[in-house]
Amino acid sequence: MKRFNLILSLLVVSAIIFSFGNCLENTKDEENEDNNEALKLAEVINEYRASKGLSKIAISPSLTKVAKLHVKDLAENHPNKGVCNLHSWSDKGSWTACCYTSDHKNAKGMWNKPRELTSYKGNGYEIAAASSGTLTPKHALEMWKRSKGHHNVIINKGMWKREWKAIGAAIYKGYAVVWFGHEKDGK
Repeated sequence: MKRFNLILSLLVVSAIIFSFGNCLENTKDEENEDNNEALKLAEVINEYRASKGLSKIAISPSLTKVAKLHVKDLAENHPNKGVCNLHSWSDKGSWTACCYTSDHKNAKGMWNKPRELTSYKGNGYEIAAASSGTLTPKHALEMWKRSKGHHNVIINKGMWKREWKAIGAAIYKGYAVVWFGHEKDGK
């Protein structure tokens, strides 16, 4: 009986270790997929800009970090409720909460995020999209192309005429964000 209990205990411990190992692999797979989607999103934007005769924007590790933090905050904490739109940040992270409204009164709360969360020296400007279904990089770009304000940010038109020198992007659970900056990333 003792031998049976010992064997049973070893089987249970082995199953727990195996399950934990699979969870770690799944987490790594999800993280790699998130990284791939972020890179693809930045790439489709750069390809679209090239089709318009515009220069490629360098991918910024700092702005990418801000983008990844923001899509996870949007997906998990939903700060975009009521009058707060997709540029809003919850109070559930290592950042200052911000309710971004359509009148842009709280714009600095968004513009400061790269400096607040990384070593990036300049302001960050974000475009964001959400979908109840699967959101691919191409789908997000198509959504932004249909919005004059977002499209102008992507192609440096109107008030966004000054050239972008840094870009960071992320997609996560139906949310996509892209951050643009006028300064090169110091990393």
